[in-house]
Amino acid sequence: MPDDTPRFTEVAPRVWVAHYDWMQVNITLVGGSDGLLMIDTHGSAAEARVVADDVRRLGAGPLTGLVNTHEHWDHHFGNATMVEQFGEMPIHATEWARDHIEDSARGVFETYEQAADHPRREEILATTVRLPTHTFSSAVQLDLGDRAVELIHPGRGHTAGDLVVRVPDADVLVGGDLVEESDPPFIGDDSWPLEWPMTLDLVLGLMTDATVVVPGHGRVVDKAFVQDQRVELGVIAETIRDLASRGVPQSEALATGEWPWDPELLESAVRLGYEHLPRSQKRLPLV
Repeated sequence: MPDDTPRFTEVAPRVWVAHYDWMQVNITLVGGSDGLLMIDTHGSAAEARVVADDVRRLGAGPLTGLVNTHEHWDHHFGNATMVEQFGEMPIHATEWARDHIEDSARGVFETYEQAADHPRREEILATTVRLPTHTFSSAVQLDLGDRAVELIHPGRGHTAGDLVVRVPDADVLVGGDLVEESDPPFIGDDSWPLEWPMTLDLVLGLMTDATVVVPGHGRVVDKAFVQDQRVELGVIAETIRDLASRGVPQSEALATGEWPWDPELLESAVRLGYEHLPRSQKRLPLV
């Protein structure tokens, strides 16, 4: 029996969000007189076909453009499927994301090659990577006909190439994985934990108190939620700076610091934070 579950929900005028259980991913559609812009495309060709069916079921217009919020696979592995299903269209991303997608995807494929028992192994390995076609470094405005949409690179945080999407007339901001609701934001080996709070300061400056915020994963949130998450990331950054300045070795930092999240989630944050700190902010042991 085909899945006819209505997934796309209108969260603001002509802005729809669909939430998918696998990885708690959000896909956003922004409608204009020239068609629909899709923000992120999910994590496999098979799942992207489900998204494509949901777009058709919504019936809000043709899909005419894609945006990848960053280079991680769960946000762009559906690119090729969308082009196959709806025809050639521009795919937008930051220059950094475009230049690092292939390396990032290669690591994913190598991981799943070794994961013989993973239930999604075959569908992930069957996915074709399709690169963004249109890139920018700082900001760009897209014309959807009767509506302008802004793509902004606010700085380094979850990755070095994150972008946010602002729909000014609807007061919507799509945050990618700079903002997450289903879990604390993921700080991985390619993150910038010391810069992430300042990046969110810029993102917060794009919002009003009424802004609808779509995170990369989880439920739709608001400005207050992003402010709270910024505070937590700020505590993590300042704790790392404090521990390093007091000469606490990196190996002891997780056990020594008072952290807002489970320390097990912060192994990469501490390692990267110590690496990214300038020498002048570390109290190094005498040798």
